Amino acid sequence: MTKSPRFEPVQPVRAYQRIVEQVEEALVRGDLAPGQRLPSERELVAQFEVSRSTVREALRVLESNGVVRSRPGDPNGPEILPFSQAALRKQMVRLARVDELTLSELIGFRMIMDGAAIQVASRLRTTEQLAEMDETLVAMRAAIDVDFDAFSQADLAFHDVIARISRNSLIQTCNEVVRGVVLSLISDKIAHAGNSRALMLESLQHHAEVVDAIRAGNGHAAARIARQNMYDYYASYVLEEDRETLRALIDD
Repeated sequence: MTKSPRFEPVQPVRAYQRIVEQVEEALVRGDLAPGQRLPSERELVAQFEVSRSTVREALRVLESNGVVRSRPGDPNGPEILPFSQAALRKQMVRLARVDELTLSELIGFRMIMDGAAIQVASRLRTTEQLAEMDETLVAMRAAIDVDFDAFSQADLAFHDVIARISRNSLIQTCNEVVRGVVLSLISDKIAHAGNSRALMLESLQHHAEVVDAIRAGNGHAAARIARQNMYDYYASYVLEEDRETLRALIDD
């Protein structure tokens, strides 16, 4: 006798969610683009054949997600907004807060993306860009005597230079967003950790070694040092069972 399949309970989907899905799918297909307008609220009610309150709820969700800008009573309809890092960051923070994304996954993603960007940078960097990296190291060194926030901003400038050298805006966006999400979750713990200064000094040393390896054109070594630095910096904030996964990424 064959085994009966196991089905999952069906989750009801509200009408406003279907409206949100249709608008987002239209964006993916290219039927809608930034700067365009959705139909007016009255027209949306007629097209979707739902109540005005349902349309308004859908617009609230789309606005919260950074998809549209809606003004009550605007006869021109809601405006489709351009992509923004703020919207992406908000969604990733939300995913992390509800445990859809773990801190370990976020750190692992950063290790992979940052390592890839550094390998590309080791081949594409110019003399001027190496000088920019050296300047960020000077800023990081000075920030250690200020506070963690200042050091964090200098560190961000370093990774911005790396991302720009990669000539890939998606790498730049993903690195900045994921880094922001990670720090939003644990920055207070790092800033008030007893070994905060030691962590910053060690991180500065690793960054200097990364720059030396990039200057030498050794992208593999530079990427490995960067991944090791991230592991050392963040590993104590993840579960022990997750550290093995992160360790495996160091020599990737």
